[in-house]
Amino acid sequence: MKPGGDAPALCLSGLSRHYGDVRAVDSVSLEIRDGEFFSFLGPSGSGKTTTLRLIAGFEHPSAGSVLLLGKDVTRLPPFRRDVHTVFQDYALFPHMSVGENIEYSLMIRGAAPAERRKRVQEMLEMVRLPGTEARRPAQLSGGQRQRVALARALVDHPRVLLLDEPLGALDLKLRQEMQVELKAIQRRVGITFVLVTHDQEEALTMSDRLAVFNQGRIVQEGTPMDVYEHPATRFVAGFVGASNCIEGELARRLTGSPACFAIRPERIRIIPPEEAALPGHPRLAGRIEAAAYMGMQTKYIVEVADGARISVVEPNSGAGARGAGALRGREVTLSWDPGHACPLRD
Repeated sequence: MKPGGDAPALCLSGLSRHYGDVRAVDSVSLEIRDGEFFSFLGPSGSGKTTTLRLIAGFEHPSAGSVLLLGKDVTRLPPFRRDVHTVFQDYALFPHMSVGENIEYSLMIRGAAPAERRKRVQEMLEMVRLPGTEARRPAQLSGGQRQRVALARALVDHPRVLLLDEPLGALDLKLRQEMQVELKAIQRRVGITFVLVTHDQEEALTMSDRLAVFNQGRIVQEGTPMDVYEHPATRFVAGFVGASNCIEGELARRLTGSPACFAIRPERIRIIPPEEAALPGHPRLAGRIEAAAYMGMQTKYIVEVADGARISVVEPNSGAGARGAGALRGREVTLSWDPGHACPLRD
């Protein structure tokens, strides 16, 4: 395949990184489209960050290849790959001004001073920090420093931007604001963003597609809706959101098969025992053991047959809200649309 053209932005083929007997990345194959916002989602030690470092050239693979827009860059050093990386700790030069940080790569490449100043101003406008070029990083907030790091990474128009837990050091509210901002910036610049995160909300909010990592492998890939609504394995069902995994005799009573299936807590309805379930919907009797008010929603733990516990989440919507303790200790019936139950593999 020739570089450019219809080639994907990134193509990983059988990519592996072993440290002795430890398979940090184990035969990962993946295509990421040009202009896509793609996330690597997984817990610590799942292989997502090592995969990002292999793409950047900071690590060398034990096997496999990395293609950037159709060009094999597997053995090229980082500075010869048309990618930049934004790190969680920002990695800004503390002794330089904001403007000097942003223009640094342009200066190294020999760009004229006038061109550097022009590009710095454009980048500061893009990340909504005009007029801050003379400040030092220490004079900025965490969110502002993250925007400067983005501006520095984007100033010389890389084809792919790699983001290694870029919002991990920010507080919750600022992190949520920056999720929206990052996606907006990606749309404006139109290049491929590859995000590494352990935060499912981040991945679901920003991604066009995502890959879920576990034990060095990709266990599921797809759009956020596909992965959330149709988890393929127990791990994905439990890691991406919360799920009730039902199997064995209880599953047999409900579906006719002991095979494991998952049902999301928000897909389950609590109905009074005397109320009929909708046609074709399962009924499961139980007693509300605990309830927790969580602002926008209330979470219930319902004990059902054989001591199994089912998690149910209901929105607190105006006058219809039950209140956290309204049903505690009550006998209830659970029901759900069988179309929302997902069969799982181990």
